[in-house]
Amino acid sequence: MNATGGRALPGFPRPFAPRSFATPTFEPAMANSLWIALALILIIEGVLPFAAPRLWRDTFQRLIGLTDGQLRFIGLLSIGFGLVSLALLHA
Repeated sequence: MNATGGRALPGFPRPFAPRSFATPTFEPAMANSLWIALALILIIEGVLPFAAPRLWRDTFQRLIGLTDGQLRFIGLLSIGFGLVSLALLHA
């Protein structure tokens, strides 16, 4: 047995030390991807108010008139499209 608790076989690398699942660890690339995703969301969200502020304002005026159920349905569609897009891009 070696220091990590696993057996080192000749010609094979030593096994890694077991990870604790109690404390999640984030890889730097994962954190970087999250910041990139947030930056892209801010860019995409800012295009319409920058390019067509009147259209953006009118759209929000119409959204104010929607019922809670209609807004929830729009949110559900958005989540659904996002999940499908993520699944297609990840495959």
